[in-house]
Amino acid sequence: MLPPTATDSPRRRLIPLQSRAGHGEVATIAFGPADRPVDIVFLHANGFNAMTYRQLLAPLGREGLHVMAVDQRGHGLSRLDTQAADHSWLRYADDIVALVEALGAAPRVLAGHSMGGTATLLAAPRLAGLSRAPSMVLFDPVLKPSLPEATPLSIADSPLVRGALRRNALFASREAALENYRGRGAFKTWPDAVIADYLTDGLVPLASGGMTLSCAPAWEAANFSSSYLHSPSQALTQALADIHILRAEHASTCRWDEGATTSPWAPHVQVTTVPGTTHFLPMELPDVAREALRDAVAASRG
Repeated sequence: MLPPTATDSPRRRLIPLQSRAGHGEVATIAFGPADRPVDIVFLHANGFNAMTYRQLLAPLGREGLHVMAVDQRGHGLSRLDTQAADHSWLRYADDIVALVEALGAAPRVLAGHSMGGTATLLAAPRLAGLSRAPSMVLFDPVLKPSLPEATPLSIADSPLVRGALRRNALFASREAALENYRGRGAFKTWPDAVIADYLTDGLVPLASGGMTLSCAPAWEAANFSSSYLHSPSQALTQALADIHILRAEHASTCRWDEGATTSPWAPHVQVTTVPGTTHFLPMELPDVAREALRDAVAASRG
């Protein structure tokens, strides 16, 4: 891997969106040459933000790829409506389609972690008609074999929802937050540098002093609550795009083949279980995740 350079500091840009889910501005960061089309667009997991994945993506920029990561609605520094009423992950799919339209062309690869991966699949049917539909690299997307056509999970049904609503949103500083998160909960397997990157845009200053989470706990809870409302089955069963899923070995949220007696994966879907990883495999094994992204870009050029 190339050594770190000043290019590891991303270019920041607010891009106006005209989305079905409402108008506003999406915050993005980018690495690599700005004078070439975007090679990769990356979508983060619930509760996080684009900067969380700087350690993963910056080396690809040093190698000459143009990589963009996005603060999804309600996360990081994006300026988009976050009304929780009737919320579903289709809003994120709408935003992906609107972003592609704003860029003027699809990237070679759409990539996402967890919720970001599932949102990418939900967007796939609307991107399939493009002259060059992007391939997809998904890191432990949230997939379940039989999705209920039901109401969102109640607080009593989901420990993730309850945990999000109990989350402390106030900190004296980013340093205090880092000390609080280090080695605990979702951050247990994360290097300190990655936690610090998350906190760069994961906390915003308050006028009264101190800092608060840029993704409000209520919004994070709304995402957990609505996680299985809409199935991405069309993208997984129809060859709308080449898809590579990297799945965690332990406590994976990618359970599409759960209980299946034969493989439910269509030929256009490659599934790799990454040994020793949890749901946070892009943070734990960035070299493996990065190689999958490189391979997808190379294949799109072939």
